[in-house]
Amino acid sequence: MDFGVVLQTDPPASRVIELTERAEQNGFTYAWTFDSHVLWQEPFVIFSRMLAATQNMIVGPMVTNPGTRDWTVIASLFATLNEMSGGRTVCGMGRGDSALRYIGLKPKTLATMEASMDVIRALVRGDEVELNDKTLSIPWIEQGYDLPMWGAGYGPKALTLIGQKCDGFILQLADPYLVEWTSKFVKSAATEAGRNPDDIKICVAAPAYVGDDIAHQRDQVRWFGGMVGNHVADLVERYGDDESMIPTALSDYIKTREGYDYDHHGKAGNPSTDFVPDEVIDRFCILGPVDQHIARMEELRDIGVDQFSIYLMHDQQEATLDAYGESVIPALG
Repeated sequence: MDFGVVLQTDPPASRVIELTERAEQNGFTYAWTFDSHVLWQEPFVIFSRMLAATQNMIVGPMVTNPGTRDWTVIASLFATLNEMSGGRTVCGMGRGDSALRYIGLKPKTLATMEASMDVIRALVRGDEVELNDKTLSIPWIEQGYDLPMWGAGYGPKALTLIGQKCDGFILQLADPYLVEWTSKFVKSAATEAGRNPDDIKICVAAPAYVGDDIAHQRDQVRWFGGMVGNHVADLVERYGDDESMIPTALSDYIKTREGYDYDHHGKAGNPSTDFVPDEVIDRFCILGPVDQHIARMEELRDIGVDQFSIYLMHDQQEATLDAYGESVIPALG
């Protein structure tokens, strides 16, 4: 089982580099960041420093989108980073939530997401593509790379696309029931598309906080339930109460939700998340002493999770990384 860390690119950028280095020293193999270029610093600039400061860490966005940058720009960014690092990048892709909505735009369609992934992956590989009525390739690429493309989503259409097209599936919550439900959807879609479902990596991303003060931990990560609820609200609007399309274990808790403030996105104390109950925090996140983290990791591993990535937005960042390095990661062997 691999372990990753998800960071926000808050200034100073040097802090992001320090946490990436500390994560690698503790046995983590992936370093991801948010990609909302107005809310935080531009991540692709910082990726180059993260890669330079580490030996083996795989680095990328969780997640980028096909709307804030031209697809050829995204491809050139990854091709450049791969040339500099020997191919140590991964692309997490979504429709765009905070990055687009914060600047007054709507998330892109899944069809646009699919088309962008095809173009970006081909260009980074050094292939030609047809785009804007023109045949394009990146002429300076001497060695192309197969850029791993991991898709994030919750709804049935997104999960189907991920199963059909992506190398990995990112699920932003750590509830074993929901992990199993969504993963089966992805793998079924892969099988129907003629792919080997076992080739698709499953990444669970959620806050983890090691310690004994559960009440404090819940308050520190309650923002996460609000972030997930913001995505789920779109699904409820589309599918209603259809259990086959969206499990009640995912949707019930947002009934008292009253909007969302992106100025506090991904931050402890987000005032838009008061509606999130403790029960949801306990299911979606991993809290408590080390033995509880190990137990949840074993449960996730046993249902097919390949990577757990920690959202590290709380007040005990180093302590949590160190606890995972000392106790949790070795226990998963």
